[in-house]
Amino acid sequence: MKTEYYRLVDELRNFFRRVHHKKAVLGVSGGVDSAVVLKLCCDALSPKNVTALIMPELGLTQKQNIEDGLMIARKFKVKAVQVPINPYLEAFSSLAWKQSKVALMNIKSRIRAVLLYNYANSNNALVVGTSNKSEILLGYGTKYGDLACDVLPIGDLLKTQIYEMARFLAIPEPIIRKRPSAELTVGQTDEADLGASYAKLDGILRKVLLDEKLNKKDNLVKKTLQRMERNKHKRESPPILELK
Repeated sequence: MKTEYYRLVDELRNFFRRVHHKKAVLGVSGGVDSAVVLKLCCDALSPKNVTALIMPELGLTQKQNIEDGLMIARKFKVKAVQVPINPYLEAFSSLAWKQSKVALMNIKSRIRAVLLYNYANSNNALVVGTSNKSEILLGYGTKYGDLACDVLPIGDLLKTQIYEMARFLAIPEPIIRKRPSAELTVGQTDEADLGASYAKLDGILRKVLLDEKLNKKDNLVKKTLQRMERNKHKRESPPILELK
C-alpha cells in the first residue's frame, strides 16, 4: 500500500494546485475511511490547511465515535470543529408532510453536506469526500449528502483496500476494527444494509471490475448486480434533456 498511498498524496496535492486552493475540510466520523482521508489531506496539504468537522447527532451517534473523531484529529494535529446536527434536523419536524424513514435518514447526511460546504465557502476551502469505491459502485450513499464533495481521494479503493491502507498508516486498531456504520438510525451497520461483509462484496466487485465470470445464479451476486444497476444514477450527473 505504500506506493498507492504516496501516489494518492501526490494526486491530491496536484489537484489542489490545479484548482488554486490550499485548504480542505472533511467530515470525520471516527471511522476508518475518514481517518485515512484525513491523513491523506495532512500529508498532501499540511495539517494547518485541514479542518475536521465532527457532526454527531446527539442521542444517536455513539460517544466513542465522537471521541475517536476528536482523537484522530489530535493525532494528525488538525483543527477539529464539533457541530451537532440536532438543531438543524429539528427544523424539518415542522414540514407540512409526513417524512418517510428514508427521507429522515437522508436529510441527516444532507445537513452534514450543507455544513461542510458552508464551512468551505466561509474559509476558501474545498470539501474532501470520504466515500470508497465499494460504496460508490454499490450506490451506498446519499445524493447531495455524503456523496457531495469536490474530490474523492479514496474513490478508487475498495473497502478492503482501505483497511490495508489504514494499517500501513498506523491508524489505531480500534478504529480499523469498528463495524462500519453511517449512524443514520439506531443499530444501523453498513454490512446489515448491504446484506454481506465487505470482504464478500469486494470479491464480487473485483470480478465485475476485471470483467471476470460470475455465478449469476448465486443470490448475493444477483443482489449485488441489481443494487449496482439500481443505484447507477448516483454515479452520474443529472441528465440534460436536449432540444434537437
